[in-house]
Amino acid sequence: MRKVVVIAVLSGCLPAFGWGPEGHRLVARIAEAQLTAAARARVTAILGADQSMVSVSSWPDEIRRARPQTGPWHYVDIPIDQAHLDMARDCPKGDCVLAKITEFRKTIADPAVTPEARREALMFLVHFVGDMHQPLHCSDNKDRGGNSVTVRFNDKQTNLHSLWDSALLGHMGTEEQLYPQLLPEAERRQKKWSKGTVEEWAEQAHKAAQKTVYGRLPKAGAGTPVAIDAAYEKKADPVLKEQIEKAGDRLARVLNDSLQ
Repeated sequence: MRKVVVIAVLSGCLPAFGWGPEGHRLVARIAEAQLTAAARARVTAILGADQSMVSVSSWPDEIRRARPQTGPWHYVDIPIDQAHLDMARDCPKGDCVLAKITEFRKTIADPAVTPEARREALMFLVHFVGDMHQPLHCSDNKDRGGNSVTVRFNDKQTNLHSLWDSALLGHMGTEEQLYPQLLPEAERRQKKWSKGTVEEWAEQAHKAAQKTVYGRLPKAGAGTPVAIDAAYEKKADPVLKEQIEKAGDRLARVLNDSLQ
């Protein structure tokens, strides 16, 4: 994330949603680079010539306070002590990120919907495929998605959710530095990573939360922030990069399939 935004997040000035703006922009850029000519043309027709997937990638976070009913759409609560997703248990009302991705995929492909509804569905879809690859958006450890876990990173206090949303990514570099690193790897593994279902992708993000987000988290005393050390960052950074690369590949697949 841009330096000024990282500082704001670490100081507790911003709420934790999904990836920060920089993470969502990276996902959208990786996806845009892998769209078919037909899908690219449809995206432009839906959004308008003055907008792009990158420019609208954080729109659902921007309107979240004004439209609080959309809050649950950003995540799915798979219990951290469970091995697999159970939609009846984890998304009983169809009010989670997986259900909404399915819904909005149908909307953008439906010739009967209004241009306004199709445009909004596409903006949600670009964002939500990114969100579901943030491991804390596919896991429930009874800590509000990590928001209740206070951590100290880079000499500043924040929470576990914000750490994975933006602070770790911001410590790696700027968007312009990261994009040329992430895109070649995403393109190299696109065929493998774009396979599977949305539900299987959620389970993979959930396993990353089990193994790394919580599994590698240092211990802390009662009332003491968890100190995020270099060892944790070394394990977390490759996972974070891979999740963004996967999200970009899979968003491209979703749009290429839906906008033929």
